Amino acid sequence: MATVKIPAQKVILVGEYGVGKSSLFRRFANDTFVRASDRQSTLGLDNFGKVYQMKDTDRALKLQLWDTGGMERVASITSSYYKYSEAAILVFALDRPDSFHVLSQHLLDIVTYAENAKIFLCGNKFDLKSRIQVTDGEMEAFSEQCHNLMSGLYKTSCKTGEGVEEMFRDIANQLSETNRFVLKTFMSLFTLVDPDLMLPPGHPRPEIGTSAHRSKIELQSLEEARSFRIDQALEADENGPNDCSC
Repeated sequence: MATVKIPAQKVILVGEYGVGKSSLFRRFANDTFVRASDRQSTLGLDNFGKVYQMKDTDRALKLQLWDTGGMERVASITSSYYKYSEAAILVFALDRPDSFHVLSQHLLDIVTYAENAKIFLCGNKFDLKSRIQVTDGEMEAFSEQCHNLMSGLYKTSCKTGEGVEEMFRDIANQLSETNRFVLKTFMSLFTLVDPDLMLPPGHPRPEIGTSAHRSKIELQSLEEARSFRIDQALEADENGPNDCSC
């Protein structure tokens, strides 16, 4: 029996240093939290994949989460970090208004280098209830100012784990629905095209069931093509640093 490849979607964490991006990455990867005083200061990009089963369906999707590993402290993040991204999570700290007010610059980088990515807004450090300085209204206003580019607004706590898994699962569901919509749209357009117009002059029209006939199964492979771009990104990163323990 042929093995069905699970589509992989590249998701990147974007935001100021110190807002908890690497802590979100750890929660996603192994459901742990490391205090700042116990962290090592190794720099380098890192990525981790996790498979999510879609609710009420037999479909599955892999989120391939990428983290800068604190590299923004010493150098600008290059466009290659954004390349092939299907989603970007804008992260800020709820107790640091300054990290919220500079999100527009990070948003500009996303729409410039990952123009097709769905964008999500994450207010982290929700456990610091008494120190929260960014309100829900401000988050919603920012989304409106960005012409509703945000596909979801979340509040998380890496320390307690609150809201983290729910956020990633919702992102996985949204990406899965987007893939289904794109595939259905392509299949609908394909049915409007006369297959005879796609054949070279004098070439016989293939019969249904032959290898030359483009079947529904072949069309479904278009969804896998999206995950192929993630494989390309992973291969390109093999020669670069990929350990993150900061």
